[in-house]
Formats: sequence, C-alpha cells, structure tokens
Amino acid sequence: MQGEAEIAEAEVAEVVADNEVEPELWDAMAALAAAGPEADELEPSYEEARKRSDWPQWKEAIEIELANLKEAGTWEVVERPRTVNVVDSKWVFRVKKDAKGKVVKWKARLVARGFTQIYGVDYFETFAPVARLASIRTILAIAAQNDLEIDMFDFHSAYLNGILGDGEDIYMEQPPHYETMDRSRYVVKLRKALYGLKQAGRKWYDTLCHSLAEIGFKRSMADPAVFYVRVGNEIVILFIHVDDTTITGSSINLIKEFKARIGQKFEITDLGSISWLLGLAIGRDRTARTLFISQQSYIEFIIRRFNLEDAKPLTIPIDSNISLSKDNCPKTDEVKATMKGVPYREAIGALNWLAVASRPDIAFVVGQLAQFLENPGRVHWEAAKRVMRYLKGTKEWKLMYGGNKKRGLECFTDADGSSQDHRRAISGFVVLVDGGAVSWSSKKQELVTLSTMESEYVGATHTSKELIWLRRLVGEIFRPLTFPIKLRSDNQSAIALARSEGQFHARSKHIDIRWHFIKFCIEDESIELIYCPTEEMVADIFTKPLPNTKVKKFSQGLGLLPV
Repeated sequence: MQGEAEIAEAEVAEVVADNEVEPELWDAMAALAAAGPEADELEPSYEEARKRSDWPQWKEAIEIELANLKEAGTWEVVERPRTVNVVDSKWVFRVKKDAKGKVVKWKARLVARGFTQIYGVDYFETFAPVARLASIRTILAIAAQNDLEIDMFDFHSAYLNGILGDGEDIYMEQPPHYETMDRSRYVVKLRKALYGLKQAGRKWYDTLCHSLAEIGFKRSMADPAVFYVRVGNEIVILFIHVDDTTITGSSINLIKEFKARIGQKFEITDLGSISWLLGLAIGRDRTARTLFISQQSYIEFIIRRFNLEDAKPLTIPIDSNISLSKDNCPKTDEVKATMKGVPYREAIGALNWLAVASRPDIAFVVGQLAQFLENPGRVHWEAAKRVMRYLKGTKEWKLMYGGNKKRGLECFTDADGSSQDHRRAISGFVVLVDGGAVSWSSKKQELVTLSTMESEYVGATHTSKELIWLRRLVGEIFRPLTFPIKLRSDNQSAIALARSEGQFHARSKHIDIRWHFIKFCIEDESIELIYCPTEEMVADIFTKPLPNTKVKKFSQGLGLLPV
C-alpha cells in the first residue's frame, strides 16, 4: 500500500492475486458482449472509462461506491484548512472476472492517494499482514486430505471498518468529478480509513484481530493472518487476505456458527464453497479427496495481452543453449531506445505471479529473467516470450494435492554450483504435502561459495528455515509433529558435513556460523537430512535449465498434472 502503484493494492484490498490478483477479482453474458475486447483492460483510468462502451456500468459502480461511503459515515465536509496537508484522491476501476474469465462485476473505488501523505503527520504504522501463499496451500492440502468443508466469504468495504483515532486528522480532496461543494473552498475530513491511505490496511487488520478475538479466535504465531478456534475436539480455521476470507474446519455446523458470529460484527458476503481465491481457480473431488489449483484463465489473458495467440506452444520454458547474461543487454543508445518500447517489465511481473502462485515449474527462469528488468535485451525478451509459449502449451496443468499420493510431508533441496555470470549458486527447494507443492523457492545465494558441497550445504540451511516455520504452522493449527521432517539432498558431502561435528575442517573452516544452523535442526530432530539420487531430485527444476524429459518428470513430481 505504498505510492501511486499501491492504488492497485488498495483495490487489491478486496488480492492480490497477492498474492495479490485480487481476489474477488477481477455482469452477465450480455454485458460481456457489450464490453467486447475492452473487457481485458481490467483497470482503465476515469478518462478512459468515459470513452468505453461500458461507461454506463462504470457510472453505476461509482454511484454505488459513493452511496456506500455516505452510509458508512466515511467523512464530513469542512472548509479547507490553510496549514494542514490535504491528501489527493482519485477513482480506481477494476473489471472483475470469475474462474472462467467472464466479467462478473464492474467495480469502482474512491482511493486516497497515499503517497501525498506525510510520515509523522498523517500516518505512522502501516504494516498489515496477509496470509502467506505457502500457508494457504498447506491448509488447503490438509483440508482436502481430511475431507474438510472449505467455504469463502468476503468483507463488504473492509477498510471502512477501520476508524481513525484521536489525533489522526486527515483531510482529503472531494471525490473528483463528484464534488458536492466548491472544491476550492471545501475538503472532506476522514473519519474512516479509506482505501489508499497508508495506515488503512493496519487499521482494518487491528479491527479484525480485536473482533475475532472477541468470538474466540486465536491468531497464529507462525502466520499472523491465520486464525483458529477449538471447540472440544473440533477446529475452525480462517485465513485472511485483506478482505478475502477462507474458512475451513472439522464441523460444518461450527463453520456456519462462526460465519454467523462474524456476520454480526461486519457486513459480509457468503460465497459458499471455495472455487476462486486470489485469482486462483480451486477445484475439488471430494470422493477422491483431491484438490486442484490452477490459473488457466490468467494464462490465457497473458497470451492475449502480449499478442501470442498464434504462437507455437513449446515443451520447455528455457533453452539451455541460450545464455541469459548481461552480455545480452543493450550497449548502445539506439538499441536501448528500441527496447524501451518492449513491455518486458510487465511481462515478467505477470509471469512472476504465476511462478509464486501455482506454477513452480517456471520459478527458475522467471527468477533469471527478473535480473534484467532495468536493461533487458532482445535475447531476454525472446526468452520471456518462450516462457509464455510454454505456458500456452501447458495452460491446463493444475497443482494437485491428495488422491493416491498420500505421502504426507516431503522436502527436496538442491543447488547448481556457480554456473551463473554472477558466480553465485542458485538454491532451490520444494515442500510437498500429499504429492503437491505447497512451498518452493528458486533464489540466488547471497554469498560466493567455493565448492559444490558448500553451495549445497548453504542451500540446505535455507531450506531448513522454511521447514522450521512450516513445522510450527502445522503443529500450532493441527497437531504437533512428533517426527523429524525428511529433507532430501543429492550431495553426499553436504549431508556428511551437516551430520558431522568437526570433520572436513580444512574445507569448511571458513563457512560462517549462520550456515551451520542446519546442524542444530538435525541435532534436535526437527529435520532429518537424507540422500536422494540426482535423477530423483525434484528441486533440480529450480536451479538450472533442463531437457524436455526432466521438465515433464519433475513437473509431475511437483504435483503439476493435466487433470
């Protein structure tokens, strides 16, 4: 919620997609036909919206928003103060779509331009947590495994539930194009935390925590946006992403009861069984106890957005014969000027949401391409389009949890050595629950390692931190894990060093103490580091380009299937 770019985040206040990608996200078939290709333009400006064929729908959305703000008592009109900062405001529009990509709503928000606020005068604390995607996927996977009910609801105008406290006198310009009094003489004094204010997310989160505590919910220490309540042997779990809320539990009656209690404190919309969360399509087979996560409509949107409808699909996301390095960056002003017209940054941003949400198979290549955002070359742009062509051919792939793969909790860790231009190894790991990835990473190591053993050892330590967190989350909400989590590595030397208490001194004496954290995890039996043959190392897909056969094999190992 920072700067002008956060205006999208303010709307993401009902996401992302968040991750993020909002969430209710992005009306009818007739309206869709009327909007035509304009429906893909999800966030027009006020001036652009006035020129569109669906302006009547936008105008109606504006009137609904103004009525909601008035009903909530969001502000009072006062004379413009002379010595006080006045925050600007603007209209933000978003076309919201369902899991099939059909337009379901035209949404208008009056948003404060928070970047015009002054720190220490207009705001102080701004941080407001949302549930981690890893938390969301883990809870969904365990819920599917146990055949728990999973419902959704959202809070109506969530931020307007946050009340500005004493001493928080914030003045804002009247709604542009919809002023009720002379704009030069009158402004509005805010009573509620309007979308876009830097402290709005914090105010809403504090209000929500207080209200949930009153009805019995505890806040998770592992993820402060996850809440749970136990009633006897039953449990109800909530995870929050701004105003998008998922509720699951072991008792349908308890879920209904707590939704009713929350509904007494806030105005909510019950969305029924989960099917669409933060731009992710969620499907279930209750009989087989499986759950699927996919983003097919989002992939199709990307393909259209970057004009690749006629491009040939590919079977691998990155060509191992092409080097992605700074040598490919433009050197002359002429080439740089040409590349400025290429939407490289937009493409990587779009791909990154896929890489962190439901498509771990492209995490490595997206991470590599993201290094060249400031000065991309033609080679980098072609590589980005290659990823989109790969996604076009695999758009029906879904991340699956459960089914016949009831293998519990598994983890793989790997590192590639130092094959990159920057001479840093790439660490990769994946945590799976019942055969589906719930947490993964492909990341450049922060130090230069001197051997493959050392890079694998550092990578294993990175992974152990994620496992300690996941162990805490699962133990806190469901039940404590009484066994060590098996962490698989394909480097025997790194395993031996982690298990040892002094061997290999000559080759490991320089390693900083922080990287020996994994030794303590092994000693207290939180983690068990075991060997995995390289040909079975699923995390290999996060560290280097792979041939077609391995891409398919390890993608399936991540739980990605053309279901």
